[in-house]
Amino acid sequence: MDFYQFYTGACFDAYAYLGAHLTEDGAVFRTFAPAADKIDLCLWQDGDEKVLPMHEIYDGNFYECTVADVSPGDYYAYRIFHEGGCTEHCDPYGFGMELRPGHRSVIRDLTYDFHDEKWQESSDDGKAGPVNIYEMHLGSWRKKGDAPDGDWYSYGEIAGPLIAYLKQSGYNAVEFMPLSEHPADVSWGYQNTGFFAPTSRYGSAKELMALVDELHQNGIAVIMDFVPVHFAVDDYGLSLYDGTALYEYPHRDVGDSEWGSKNFMHSRGEVRSFLQSAAHYWLAVYHFDGLRMDAVSRIIYWQGDEARGVNRDGIHFIKTMNAGLKRRHPKCMLIAEDSTNFPKVTAPVSEGGLGFDYKWDLGWMHDTLSFFQSSPEQRLGRYHKLTFSMMYYYNEHYLLPFSHDEVVHGKATILQKMNGGYDGKFPQARAMYAYMMAHPGKKLNFMGNEIGHFREWDEKREQDWNLLEFPIHEAFYRYICDLNALYLSHPALYEKDYDRDGFEWTQVHGEARTVYGFERFGKKETVLALFNFGDQPQKEKLPGQAEDYELLIHSDDEKYGGSVENPAQCLKLEKDGLVCALAPFSAVLFKKQP
Repeated sequence: MDFYQFYTGACFDAYAYLGAHLTEDGAVFRTFAPAADKIDLCLWQDGDEKVLPMHEIYDGNFYECTVADVSPGDYYAYRIFHEGGCTEHCDPYGFGMELRPGHRSVIRDLTYDFHDEKWQESSDDGKAGPVNIYEMHLGSWRKKGDAPDGDWYSYGEIAGPLIAYLKQSGYNAVEFMPLSEHPADVSWGYQNTGFFAPTSRYGSAKELMALVDELHQNGIAVIMDFVPVHFAVDDYGLSLYDGTALYEYPHRDVGDSEWGSKNFMHSRGEVRSFLQSAAHYWLAVYHFDGLRMDAVSRIIYWQGDEARGVNRDGIHFIKTMNAGLKRRHPKCMLIAEDSTNFPKVTAPVSEGGLGFDYKWDLGWMHDTLSFFQSSPEQRLGRYHKLTFSMMYYYNEHYLLPFSHDEVVHGKATILQKMNGGYDGKFPQARAMYAYMMAHPGKKLNFMGNEIGHFREWDEKREQDWNLLEFPIHEAFYRYICDLNALYLSHPALYEKDYDRDGFEWTQVHGEARTVYGFERFGKKETVLALFNFGDQPQKEKLPGQAEDYELLIHSDDEKYGGSVENPAQCLKLEKDGLVCALAPFSAVLFKKQP
């Protein structure tokens, strides 16, 4: 580790020096604690505790201890003495931690023989290809045992069924909500204590590496949520690590977050090096393909409030980290969860941007769900909620999310949000998902959405898989599978996602009928998408002959639980030309013949 880079916030490999590292005959432990008076290493082996003094090294701000006969799986912690007393902390750079409520660090062997060479050679950031992400909370996707709140599956145990399900369902990427160690299940991993430690809820470091490896061998990209904004307040974690505010702001007005956690002080070089090293660590050591960075707005603006002004130190941190990650991992996907209008979030740092590859289009998500929550009568006056996204779309590289945030805290599930009664929600949801998949931008769907979940997500329970025993839910899932497969197999739906010549409205003034139409252009094909989001049948005129159009999917097909017996007959030649009959709450996608 370059100490100058560490102090100035330019370091990306601090984990290679700090933390617990196995040697030929033991391990060496190092930690950074400039305000400490002294530090003892507490080591537990076979139930016995050893307390060993650490000695100052380099400039006196670092402490080290070398111990013989140490093995992977041994527990340890740092007992830090300072002006305010003594506190015991887990290792900020520890590669493992014990299961909550325990808080000791665990020595881990990080050697693993990956077999994903072909994937590494062929993968990229997805810009010119299809990216269909299945967002999931690993612990509540499925549970062991008969009870829905049974035990967790391990990283190894989940691999087989997860890979089979992703391939069957038509997802080519999976995004795990944070897998770094966290003390409270209800935080979903967004309040960390172990930024370098895979959560022990599901197993060890090597087991997680094996899961990523298997996903890659099956053609599935792996993204992990990363939290560079804040950390858990538990006194054994980063909070007041050496008796002072080493990682956090010293003042509560900017130091405390709205989530009851501590905000990182991004003006400190040591903090920037810590976070950059963690981001690089997950990409380099575990072979993750990308990071979705949480709550980026809280880095751009003070406390996420535009009225409080831009956080220049936060901007500098984001730019430095993203540029450094891209130099080291040119193919990685860096994704921002950002609800602000701050410009150039997805422009390269060299062009004055923040350096992300993608930004969640939260405006599109909000407008779309708000539209479908409204009644058919109200939609007539809200027609342009669904056209507005294309007014700003080319400002950034957008990703369209229906994420976990939209199915919790009383917001209702995606299917529940649809207007009307139980049976009437399904055709609207099918039409809405066709709109999502045809709209420019990469895609993300949270687990459970694809089977028409009616219960809000609860991290304590597995998904309600019994819903697939009901014909209407099984048909809905079959539709999502076919729609996903269509997206992955038709380049017109993704090749020119971010090119202005990849999209054109064919019907953008159907206010009186709630009818929309647009074309998506690939290099060698064109897809026409037509939508009727009203409760009355409609007709849309088309140029040419019926043989000019190949039906790709009809959202109201009988096999998907719809009302249309023969979808191919939706095209009819009438006296004034070719028309497409659009059932209420339906979407139809055609491939146009050259």
